Amino acid sequence: MLPIILYDIPSKLPGKSWSPNPARTRFILSYKNLPFETVWVEYPDIAARLKEIGASPNTMRDGSVLYTVPVISDPNTGAIITDSWAIAEYLDKTYSEKPIFPKGSKSLITAFDTAMDTLGSTGGDSWRFTILRSSQILNERSLGYFIPTREADFGAKVDEWSPEGPVRDAHWKVIERDYYGYAKRFYDRGEGKWLMGDTFSYADIILAIRSLWFKRVYREDEWKRIASLHDGKWEKLLADVEKECNLV
Repeated sequence: MLPIILYDIPSKLPGKSWSPNPARTRFILSYKNLPFETVWVEYPDIAARLKEIGASPNTMRDGSVLYTVPVISDPNTGAIITDSWAIAEYLDKTYSEKPIFPKGSKSLITAFDTAMDTLGSTGGDSWRFTILRSSQILNERSLGYFIPTREADFGAKVDEWSPEGPVRDAHWKVIERDYYGYAKRFYDRGEGKWLMGDTFSYADIILAIRSLWFKRVYREDEWKRIASLHDGKWEKLLADVEKECNLV
C-alpha cells in the first residue's frame, strides 16, 4: 500500500504538529495502521498548494469558501478529500478494519462533535487565549498571515485578545467550566473508559485532540491546570487515546 499524504500546518515545536483538525486525521491514520506521510504547508501557502493538487475548498459556517487543512491525497484510490469529518468518513469506509464509527453510532458522534465544536469554536471570543498561545508557536511565515487575519476576525489587536486579569479569567472559565464540564457530563454517564463504554470511537479522538492542542500550545503551568482538572480525567483520556492510536 502506498502512503496516504496528509497536508498539515507546521510549528516551531518538536515534531511540528499542533493544529487540532489535522491531528484528528493523524490519529485515525495511526489507529488504522495506515501508512502516511505529512506535507507541511505554511498558512499563506495553503490555498496555492491545495489548488495545485486539485483539492476542494472548505465551506465555512457563513457560507464563504476557504482552502483549509487537513486534506489527504490517497494514491491508492486517487481520492483527494478536504475537511476532517469528510476524511474520517472516507477512511472508515475505504479502510473499514478497526472502525472509528461503530455500527449505528454516527448520529451520536455527529451530535457530540457538533456540541463540543460549538463550545470549543476557535472563532468565539472566549477562545482568544488559546488562539493567542497558538500564534506564539508558529513559524515566521505563518505568523505573518495568522496575526493580521485573526485581528480582522476579532476586531482587536493581538495584545487585546486575552490580556491577563478579568478577561483572561473569563476565558479560563469557558475552557474549564463550560467545555470540559460539558464533556464530563457525557463521559460520567458511560460505563467504561470511552464515551461509548468499552468501544473506542471517533468521539474519543475528538475530545482528546482538543486536550492535545492545549498541551502543545499552552505554557507548562497552563497545561498543568488542564491536566489536573476533574482528577486528571482529560490528561488520562489523552494518554489512553494516544495509546489506542499507536502514538506512544
